[in-house]
Amino acid sequence: MSSKQTPIHSGFGPTTTARETLHGIDLEGKVAIVTGGYSGIGLETTRALAEAGATVIVPARTPDKAREALGSIPRVEQSRLNLLDPGSIDAFASEFLATGRPLHMLINNAGIMATPLARDSRGYESQFSANHLGHFQLTARLWPALRNAHGARVVSVSSRAHQRAGMDFDDPQFYRRPYDRWQAYGQSKTANVLFAVALDRRGEVSGVRAFAVHPGAILTDLSRHMTDEELRDYGLSRNDKPGFIPAGKSVADGGDFKTLKQGAATSVWCATSAQLAEMGGVYCQDVEIAEVREPDSSSNDGVSPWAIDPQAAERLWILSEELTGLKFDS
Repeated sequence: MSSKQTPIHSGFGPTTTARETLHGIDLEGKVAIVTGGYSGIGLETTRALAEAGATVIVPARTPDKAREALGSIPRVEQSRLNLLDPGSIDAFASEFLATGRPLHMLINNAGIMATPLARDSRGYESQFSANHLGHFQLTARLWPALRNAHGARVVSVSSRAHQRAGMDFDDPQFYRRPYDRWQAYGQSKTANVLFAVALDRRGEVSGVRAFAVHPGAILTDLSRHMTDEELRDYGLSRNDKPGFIPAGKSVADGGDFKTLKQGAATSVWCATSAQLAEMGGVYCQDVEIAEVREPDSSSNDGVSPWAIDPQAAERLWILSEELTGLKFDS
């Protein structure tokens, strides 16, 4: 049964780093796939898992950039993947399945944010397609390897931006309603959480547990579509490098911004921690299971009720099957 959306008092917190969550954990012999694992928090996730002994496969849309970023990290394998291209997803999954290896950790980390309106080859809105449908298809294709691990975890990197929008099941692709890039991003991040809820319900019997995470406020390449005004509102500029923290705004100072190493911590914890044994289907932040956010809350913490609604999760699952033409093998 999925665990309750209630903190477990993990002993960690906002300033915890990915390496700190792995203290005393040996991942030798474990296999992980990290989408987007060659930049930002994905790169730090890859680094932490590999340094703890895991073999980490990093599929990339830009292999040259990935090769340069990953060259110094041990036990990393690279491949190609474009989450907006169903054929690319199938090709990557087939390549991995052909190795016969189990998959112990799938971290669905890659994504796009606040992009201008664009559609994939099927006509699907790009943020919903890349952030949710691409990972839905990838997880479905890799399902045999996840089941063969006899204790796997799937981690979907969501965001507190899910609080901006629930799922609009009447028009998820913005065919009729006016396109709003932040509403579209929020919808895709809600979808990430609902996916974890529905996937965990199906995967528990096979030992596959699912989690959704908010990594924290971190400056990464995702900000490239933000306007100069939007960046200034956060104390940022176009010239700031990934991981930059505005003065006085770090979590250590009581602010919102995290380092890249801190940003990777919750994903790594959900993928590896014994504290979460026999648990799943929950949204986590700050290396902890988050509380449910009250509708009138002034805080940005916690998960909105619509993102963990089991009925909405099932409705999204059915829609995702229809849109991708895929069903998970039993």
